[in-house]
Amino acid sequence: MSWLTALSGYLTPAFLVLSPLLSYSDQAYSMHRAKSSAGFSLDIPLIMLVASLLRIFYYPGAKFDIALLIQSLVMTVMQVILLKIALDHRPAPSSKGGDAAVPFAKINERERQRPFNFWQWRSPKPYWQFILSLFVGLVACELLLSPIPSVYQGYSSLIGYIGLAVEAILPLPQIISNAKSRSCKGFRFSVLASWLLGDSMKMFWFFTSKTTIPWAFKLCGIFQACCDSFLGVQYWMYGKGPSEIKDHELASTAAWSEPKADIFAGSGRRRTSVLQAQKTT
Repeated sequence: MSWLTALSGYLTPAFLVLSPLLSYSDQAYSMHRAKSSAGFSLDIPLIMLVASLLRIFYYPGAKFDIALLIQSLVMTVMQVILLKIALDHRPAPSSKGGDAAVPFAKINERERQRPFNFWQWRSPKPYWQFILSLFVGLVACELLLSPIPSVYQGYSSLIGYIGLAVEAILPLPQIISNAKSRSCKGFRFSVLASWLLGDSMKMFWFFTSKTTIPWAFKLCGIFQACCDSFLGVQYWMYGKGPSEIKDHELASTAAWSEPKADIFAGSGRRRTSVLQAQKTT
């Protein structure tokens, strides 16, 4: 067992560090080559940037394993690149009044509209302003609260749990979508297998590593593993049988369909199933 623990101690950190590149580099290259980000949800870089930045600023208070910090840094850089490419190649709105080419197009205006048009801005500038404001705010909180240990420890734990929870709940919309359609059409078994393998490696490493792994990582990792295992059960139950779903049944979950690090919004007539889009890219 000692050799297995040692092997996991080398392989798992390397897998975690490289996972952002393995997950998103192909999507970034595909959009750059096609000169279009049609079908790609800008929610992806939003979610992953917020989660990664919170994890980075969680590190000074938690001092967790350096591989997890490096993963967050690599993910941040990868998502900034992905966001830049997606914004540069956004499709123009339909000239005929339709909204099929508009990011976050929903079934009706009420579902489509967000408060203050958050993350639906036409100009790229507000996107970068938001990311910069979040970064500056986290730096300011770090400088102001770090000299007060009693307050800082609670603040550090809070942003850590929030950042990890954002990632942990991401598989839920896909699970709901599969349950409604009673189908996993477009869900590739190789992707599911890689997720389950990654979960197994992480869980074994989290609970056997001699380095510091906070319980925030362990709890959120357990939740992710349970969600991915349930996706496996759905795959076994439903298979890839034909699915006839009305668009409005998926509208409420499509925008947040991003299980783990391989989430891509679909481009088929306002339906943004992540896994279907990943198949087409």
